[in-house]
Parts: sequence; C-alpha cells; structure tokens
Amino acid sequence: MIQKRQPNTQAERGQQETSAIYGLRPVLEAIDGGTRIDRILLQNGLTGTLAGDLKGRIRDKGIPYQFVPVEKLNRLAKGNHQGVVALISPIEFKDAMELLPALMEGEKAPLVLLLDHVTDVRNFGAIVRTAECAGADAVVVPDHGSAQIGNDAVKTSSGALLRVPVCRESNLKTVINLARQCGMQVVAATEKGASDYLDVDFTKPTLLVLGAEETGISPEILKMADIRAKLPIMGKVQSLNVSVAAAVFMYEVLRQRR
Repeated sequence: MIQKRQPNTQAERGQQETSAIYGLRPVLEAIDGGTRIDRILLQNGLTGTLAGDLKGRIRDKGIPYQFVPVEKLNRLAKGNHQGVVALISPIEFKDAMELLPALMEGEKAPLVLLLDHVTDVRNFGAIVRTAECAGADAVVVPDHGSAQIGNDAVKTSSGALLRVPVCRESNLKTVINLARQCGMQVVAATEKGASDYLDVDFTKPTLLVLGAEETGISPEILKMADIRAKLPIMGKVQSLNVSVAAAVFMYEVLRQRR
C-alpha cells in the first residue's frame, strides 16, 4: 500500500509525494522501480520467503534499514504492513565520490559539511538551512545512524534540503580521505580542539566535520582531522547545540571569504 500526504509548506508545494510505502511486494516493487527510499523499517523477527527476498534486495542496493517493534510500524501504516514500511526520501542523494572532485574544479573554494551521526531531525534541518544561507556546497551524512531525511526534515530546513546537495555514504572515512586527496582541509568542530575557530584559515577548501548531539565526533573520525577547532565557552555548560555550533563555524567561513 502507498500512503500519501498533502504538502503543507511553501517548499513542498508542487512536491507532493508518497511519504511511506508498506507491504512486502509494494516495497520490493518500489526498490526495483528506483524509488528514492530514505530507509526501510523491518519488524523484529520478520521471516518468510518474501521477507528473505526483501532483505537480500536491501543489502544489494545498500539501502539503510533497521529492525523495529511492530508498534512503530502500526503507527506509520494505516493498513496491513506485513512487517515492513519504506520511508520515502523527498530528495535525490548525490555521490560524494563524484561531487567532491567536481566542486574542487569550480571557481570558489568549496565548503562541505560532514555530519557524523547527527540523528535529531530538528538539528539536521537547522544545519542544512544555515548551510544554504551561508553558501555551503554540500552536506555528507552516513547511511546508518543519521536523521531521517523525510518531509519533517524538509519542513524544518525551510526547504533548504531541496536546494543543498546531500550525499549519503556508507563510509565517512573514505569521504575524508577523498576530500584530503582533492586538496581540502579537514576541520573538526570539537570542544576538544587545540585551535580557536577564529585562528583557522577558512579561505581554503574545507570539509567541516560536526558530531552527534550527545557524544560529539567519533574518535576514529576525529583523529583524521587536520585541525581540531573549538568555540570559546564562557559559561558552565561545556558545549553548544550542534546546529548552533555549525552556524557559528559556517558564518566564520563566510566572514573570512567575504
């Protein structure tokens, strides 16, 4: 079955789409038909021949998925979901392996954000909104453990998600290595940084790395950074919300480049 919704923001007008597809065969057909799927939710313990086919197809296509309780599927689907719901993406994801080299061939020094497991939809939408306003060129997210990129994310971003290229990649380390090979500096925004953010030369092509809301940038990603930059904290709370930190960094990039 296909569940539809009406667009309710200016950015979504003319973008009416299905937000979820449920049922084993409909989801299989959606995958085979090239539908833009954000992720697939599978009921815990789902078995059977069709379910096995679906799991194989998900792995072959590299589609993000997760196992969830049946109660969550019941909330998302208003019919017989048969243990599977596919959440449809309102955007077409770009390939970072193609996009980063192409950006380096342009006239301006690119600014690309890499979000290391930022899972809150509101934070994600706010970051992309600021990225669009500040002139960032792209956002990279992992294919597992990131915010759902659906209609709520588009709404939170005020439509910026329909304008800023988003790359969803299985290996963030590969993206970082490629960025460095292309001539981009890798700057990690972290309270553990040794450099003040004002001392970083952001006129250079930059991959800006931001971490998860609670844990920050993962250690294996953090150690790959060329520069670890921090924001000054004068109060007793030792860190800023990730979307706020992202905005400060991006507007420092914009200030330097203007």
